[in-house]
Amino acid sequence: MATLKDLANLIFPNVNETIEDLEKRYPLRNLEEGSEVTRFAPSPTGFLHTGSLFTTLVTQKVANQSNGVFFIRLEDTDTKREIAGSGKELIDQLSVFGVVPNEGYMGDFEKGNYGPYKQSQRAHIYNVVIKDLITRGRAYPCFCSHEDLDELRKVQEAKKLIPGYYGEFAKCRNLSVEEQIKLVKEGKPFVIRFKSLGNHENKVEVDDLVRGHLLLSENDQDIVIYKSDGLPTYHFAHLVDDHFMRTTCVTRGEEWLPSLPIHIDLFNTMGWKAPKYAHLPVIMKNDNGTRRKLSKRKDNEAACSYFLQDGYPVYAFKQYLFTIANSNYEEWQRDNKELKLSDFNFQFNKMSLDGALFDIDKLKYFSKELLASYSGEEMKEFAKEYAKKYNDELYQLIIRDEDYFTQIMSIEKDKENPRKDYEKCADILEKVKFFYEPYFSNMMENGLPYNENIDKKIISKVLQEFVDTLNYEVSEQEWFNNLKALAVRNNFAESAKIYKQNKELYLGSVNDIAEMVRISLTTSKQSPNIYYVLRILGKEEIARRISKSIEVLNK
Repeated sequence: MATLKDLANLIFPNVNETIEDLEKRYPLRNLEEGSEVTRFAPSPTGFLHTGSLFTTLVTQKVANQSNGVFFIRLEDTDTKREIAGSGKELIDQLSVFGVVPNEGYMGDFEKGNYGPYKQSQRAHIYNVVIKDLITRGRAYPCFCSHEDLDELRKVQEAKKLIPGYYGEFAKCRNLSVEEQIKLVKEGKPFVIRFKSLGNHENKVEVDDLVRGHLLLSENDQDIVIYKSDGLPTYHFAHLVDDHFMRTTCVTRGEEWLPSLPIHIDLFNTMGWKAPKYAHLPVIMKNDNGTRRKLSKRKDNEAACSYFLQDGYPVYAFKQYLFTIANSNYEEWQRDNKELKLSDFNFQFNKMSLDGALFDIDKLKYFSKELLASYSGEEMKEFAKEYAKKYNDELYQLIIRDEDYFTQIMSIEKDKENPRKDYEKCADILEKVKFFYEPYFSNMMENGLPYNENIDKKIISKVLQEFVDTLNYEVSEQEWFNNLKALAVRNNFAESAKIYKQNKELYLGSVNDIAEMVRISLTTSKQSPNIYYVLRILGKEEIARRISKSIEVLNK
């Protein structure tokens, strides 16, 4: 009489190892009590998603702050969706954000004693466990075709029943061992399903690190654990890998919460201790009043590369993501400006239960604050590195004269509250190009926005006198006092307040004088502090620009 062991040997004739052999090969990790072993397990199916980076930063943080281990496992068993080279690209992108695992899949090599770290190379490990399950009567070959499963689904839909392969609808689970062996020998295609003993009307209790105590419907689905291509499904690989890699804490998006009963069922069936689970909130977007998950197809913000291409500092982007991770992070950062992310104590109980809306303004805030703290030299180096990769026009401008560019980036950096001119590197070229030719001349051709209420002859006279009396080799306050004296000599009030009180006595105020100079030197009413602009341009260039501006006024 045929036995389950005969069936298991028929399907896996070359598998001679046992569960006990695997337990010895992958022993418990020698870590101190409380240390967490966490993992990021991406699929090689495309770019690094903002939501994936968010989850990974939390995952790495949990391991690091507990003196544990953070590893990366590549889940490449879905061969139809795999994009060649994207696994390595994903690792490279993560490293840009400071995400470097202690062990695991490293892109071109592996590191650690619990590999292989690519699921496609772990088939022999999965086969040992599946063979054990078949021998114990907790897994079986299923010979249903796609047509059979479609027909099954239609019946369930018509009866308004829960869809799936379970109970009376799991017809292959009741085949005799003899029938199963016969069909396998005949070469009939099959997958292997887990035989669940659960009942969805019962509840299973789970403590989620983010969501607390949960009561979920027990799993009763006979899920596929081994596909016809000889690779495991996600659910089963998750079970085997997290057990033998000794994962203690699984952090993943809340979209995986419905799968939790399946994973608990699998761990219980094997008699293995399940890791702790933390289902993190997903990052949402407001789409015409409707909240939805960030979409790879619809949203630029879904790709981490978008923020790199725009030139946001990596550290600022990570800071922003931690405001989503923990509700107290922003306050902590304000109170501890001298401390770094590595000093922050992350806590699962301070995570939001709802998906967080992506807030580009908050990201800009962190980016402005960080860039304002950079010295002129640091800004130059940051902008140069960015431009070399993403903006050749800016790069050529920088390398034309790096000292000159550093002076521009240094404007008001020495003040107690430095200016916050830049949100990201993509802003820089537009804001600084007036310092350079031929940009300045080209900008002049678009016209100069002088105050139309002030006679052009008066503007020309003021500008010429400004050049004739120019002295910026003094303190900023003394320079401004000289500007006020120039204003008074030309019948402009020395302050806006005085002008407002006596408009009939003056042509304008010192503010109008400053605006004339600003427009003449930058072509715009808005620019960095004009005193510093003067010092950077130098006397000859100032005189040349004022002269050209007067020519425009006299046309």
